[in-house]
Amino acid sequence: MIRHLLKKQNFLYFPMVFVGLLLSLITLNSGCIQAQEIWPTRPITMVVPFPPGGVADTVGRPIAEALGRQLGQPVIIENKAGAGGGVGMAAVSKAKPDGYTILMTLSSISIIPEADKILGKEISYRTNQFAPIARFTADPTVLVVRADSPWKNYAEFVAGMKKTPGKFNFGSSGNYGTMHIPMEMIKLNNQFEMAHIPYTGAGPAIVALLGGQVDAIATGPASIVQHIKGGKVRALAHWGDGRLASLPDVPSFKELGEKVEFAQWSGLFVPKDTPLPIVEKLRAASKAAVNDEKVKMVLEGAGSPIQFLDAPEFQKYWDNDAKKMSDIVKKIGKVE
Repeated sequence: MIRHLLKKQNFLYFPMVFVGLLLSLITLNSGCIQAQEIWPTRPITMVVPFPPGGVADTVGRPIAEALGRQLGQPVIIENKAGAGGGVGMAAVSKAKPDGYTILMTLSSISIIPEADKILGKEISYRTNQFAPIARFTADPTVLVVRADSPWKNYAEFVAGMKKTPGKFNFGSSGNYGTMHIPMEMIKLNNQFEMAHIPYTGAGPAIVALLGGQVDAIATGPASIVQHIKGGKVRALAHWGDGRLASLPDVPSFKELGEKVEFAQWSGLFVPKDTPLPIVEKLRAASKAAVNDEKVKMVLEGAGSPIQFLDAPEFQKYWDNDAKKMSDIVKKIGKVE
């Protein structure tokens, strides 16, 4: 009799356990969906892998503020500089993909992995560890020297480099960064020598130029246009296609007969496994941010007008640009 009752109880017990487990899974899944729907519930960190004062920082601050207004939570800038941006980008590549760590960076994201290979270093990160959200700007770098320099135009600059090989130097945001690669391009084209002084970002490199520690830099308009207009530095040429609205008197290298082109674009990324609902919210917030009048005013005033690409178009642009950057790095070769 007792054995019969135990068998009957077991028969009833196992279906009840199954139903309980099923209900638990449904509840857990509903909780996950709800959590994604209400994201964000706390502040978001936007990693800028360069010091304050550079293009990524100049673009990132107004964008972060606008994203915060759209998402209902503050977006806090964290400047995580080092290795030409590699330190901050590597950190985000390993961050938890929960939408609370995002990356505002430059085209150097495509350069550093290739440079690591050439230098025989452990690769800091791979580009497929990130998912693109939006491109905000895409400015050509500008070649600038101090206003008291002896070079009034690009032809005089090249002649000066050739006359005294290795006497002059240029500053950058780090080896193989977006301020270094453009200078190596014109060095190769003209076969002149010029020492390279790497800094942790555009801000320190600009300070070095103004202070006389370096003779030239190549940087985006957003980080230098105020000094050009203030008469502290002189722009000799830029790596773009046509004239820039912010610097209409500065010729492009193409106009000067030199085949070089380089864009220092800025874009927003997240770790690759970030849930789709969060990615979609960030895309929508980014679209709204570029239509924000305050953002437009700040970026246009800095000489870096918005050139927005949403995620699908940005992915195509990034793939194409990454191939170009890889080819350029291979051509430049190993640089100590």
